[in-house]
Amino acid sequence: MKYDVKDIKLAKEGARRIEWANQSMPVLNRIRERFAQEKPLKGITAAACLHVTTETASLMQTLKAGGANVLICASNPLSTQDDVAASLVKNDKIPVFAIKGEDHKTYYSHINAVLDAKPQYTMDDGADLVSILHSERTELIKGMKGGTEETTTGVIRLKSMAADGVLQYPIIAVNDARTKHFFDNRYGTGQSTLDGIIRATNRLIAGTYFVVCGYGWCGKGLAMRARGMGANVVITEIDPTAALEAVMDGFTVMPINEAAKIGSIFCTVTGNVNVIRKAHFKLMKDGAIVCNSGHFNVELDLDGLDEITTAKREIRPFVEEHILENGRRINVLGEGRLINLAAAEGHPSSVMDMSFANQALCIEYMVQNSSTLEKDVYGVPEAIDRQIADEKLGSMGIFIDKLTAEQKKYLSSWNMGT
Repeated sequence: MKYDVKDIKLAKEGARRIEWANQSMPVLNRIRERFAQEKPLKGITAAACLHVTTETASLMQTLKAGGANVLICASNPLSTQDDVAASLVKNDKIPVFAIKGEDHKTYYSHINAVLDAKPQYTMDDGADLVSILHSERTELIKGMKGGTEETTTGVIRLKSMAADGVLQYPIIAVNDARTKHFFDNRYGTGQSTLDGIIRATNRLIAGTYFVVCGYGWCGKGLAMRARGMGANVVITEIDPTAALEAVMDGFTVMPINEAAKIGSIFCTVTGNVNVIRKAHFKLMKDGAIVCNSGHFNVELDLDGLDEITTAKREIRPFVEEHILENGRRINVLGEGRLINLAAAEGHPSSVMDMSFANQALCIEYMVQNSSTLEKDVYGVPEAIDRQIADEKLGSMGIFIDKLTAEQKKYLSSWNMGT
């Protein structure tokens, strides 16, 4: 079995951490038990480009239990947990191509390594796998049947491909499931991003001016948690409705040009390019901390920052200090990559339980239905979304009411008014 991990001897520690994560993933565990009995994925090959974390390992174990031949590479050069990668190879016999800190060339060689298995299904986080498949490995497209996409940035890219008529097989936007973005994006990103910032800097959050660029679900979660730790939270936005919502939620809203002058800590969560630019770096006060929790590091104009930098050094792990022409210092965390995975461990397993339950059930859905689907991006079927929410509540010992026959009749009628 081919694989490429940092050190296979780390497998024992990785296995313990995977076991710990599994204890908080009851929905995915239940799916794995069913998959092991029914083998709904028997005979398929699935290539995954995901963050190689303990929670992702649980998903890979679930797919293999269902009968799939699965391979995985990292969806970000800094997001791999090397002990987890080693455990998947040694204990689960799953080919892994991922090393934390891998360079650009290695990153793409790993993507090509999982594609070499000629998969029929893809599981992506950011759409790099799909992009390479459509641009450099087109000979494999004829064998593709379906796929899934985990994150907002990837869904944006895929919908653009579909709109341009270049997407060659159906893909389900797992990110758009309510049991994914309401919880993973909001509560997972909110907690894990602050975790990454604190681990990297050991700075106090209370009393700072904490600038959140973007008020989508990830931005909402981050703003909520930063305020809970005592920060003065400032929101920057380009969407008037989102900006209005931030105001109504009690946050200060202003343009990035103004926020740059007062911010202590900046974090981008937009999914767009060059959100914080050279002109903004020039306005920041001495010692400002800048990071990103969107999928790609393009949200920060790091090339522009380098142009006005006279010297830089790694002042502590995951903190690069830039000394600017004006003498001020700007600290960039985790190379501008996902700070919650670069300096911390990513989302807690209890929220990834729902996200990866969606992944598992959507791959099963694709196996059953891909032949009837067009070359387009699809939402998660409502029945799957509701099933996951119901099972998550049940695992927490929480139960809810059901509609009575009378209520169902009332909601389906038009002639029953006051």
